[in-house]
Amino acid sequence: MKPYSIDLREKIISVYEAGNTSIRKVAARFKVSKNTVQGLVKQKREQGTLQPRPATGGKASQLSGYEHQIEEMVAEFPDYTLAEYCEYWGEKTGVRLSESAMCRFLQKQELTVKKNTQKQPRSQRNNTK
Repeated sequence: MKPYSIDLREKIISVYEAGNTSIRKVAARFKVSKNTVQGLVKQKREQGTLQPRPATGGKASQLSGYEHQIEEMVAEFPDYTLAEYCEYWGEKTGVRLSESAMCRFLQKQELTVKKNTQKQPRSQRNNTK
């Protein structure tokens, strides 16, 4: 989810700081949660800014730290499909992963190669009717 705009954050804080209203009423007015208003007030008080914090977290890939081995595997078997890469990696290391996890890792490492699953050239496939 995208963070709220700076403009909206400033409006929320200005209405709250003007007084004569509660956090709940400010939240209802701007259609945000009470916790959002509380968080913005706290952030403004402690940090002096309303800039959104950078996104953090996320789960590290099971293949992190194996960049060199993956690169060697792709170089050795350039015609493998994602399923074959996953199977080979599972046999080699004992770590099973999904095709999507392998695909994401290969894309991040810029190791993707377009696979040709059809052995015939396109011109011959179209003329076989």
